[in-house]
Amino acid sequence: MTQRNTSKMKDLLVSERPYEKCERLGEKNLSDAELLAVLLRTGTRGENVLDICRRILTAGGGNLSGLHSFTREKFQKIRGVGRVKSIQLLCLMELARRLAKETAEKGLDFSSPASVARYYMEDMRHLRQEHMKLLMLNTKSALIGEKDVYKGTVNASLANPREIFVEALRMEAVSVILLHNHPSGDPAPSGADIAATERIRQAGELIGIELLDHIIIGNNCYISFREEGLLYTKG
Repeated sequence: MTQRNTSKMKDLLVSERPYEKCERLGEKNLSDAELLAVLLRTGTRGENVLDICRRILTAGGGNLSGLHSFTREKFQKIRGVGRVKSIQLLCLMELARRLAKETAEKGLDFSSPASVARYYMEDMRHLRQEHMKLLMLNTKSALIGEKDVYKGTVNASLANPREIFVEALRMEAVSVILLHNHPSGDPAPSGADIAATERIRQAGELIGIELLDHIIIGNNCYISFREEGLLYTKG
């Protein structure tokens, strides 16, 4: 039997073409590769866009979430992905991040660790280095400022609370929340995380700024020091 040439989208059966399948069955019935194919639109000489999209997903570990950490250069290492497609993919990942954050913002409540983690999840879970973020709150527990206070080895940033509280004092904050990510995806705090957080809490207590929580972001999961009973406040 002669194998059918499917190097071009027009060579696919009409029922296999992503546009037509979406019209017939709806977008929810398209695979991840088919959804990407609709957005990227064109293939290359000798390979249709659907096959390229399957290889893009394979490069990301078989799912869309694996692509969030890709740079333009990394996308362009995939055969068939050049300058234009790499930019399209980066913009798609950024759009997904913004949509997720906008949705989470509607229920944002700084007294709820789950709400805070959900809001910052897409910003932090795909980072390849540890980052620490400081959230500064007023007397009504409303956010008055946020600042990235460290990038790199988080234990080093935790060892010295000076930068944290200099910024909080400048903003006249009455309480703060710390967030940092674990690039491994596992949010479980280390012994050093716990000890250093306690040093920060004590320093804040001395100057009258309460450390409300320290939230560690993993891959679609988090741990709250307050929820886990790891924050030894007077209350």
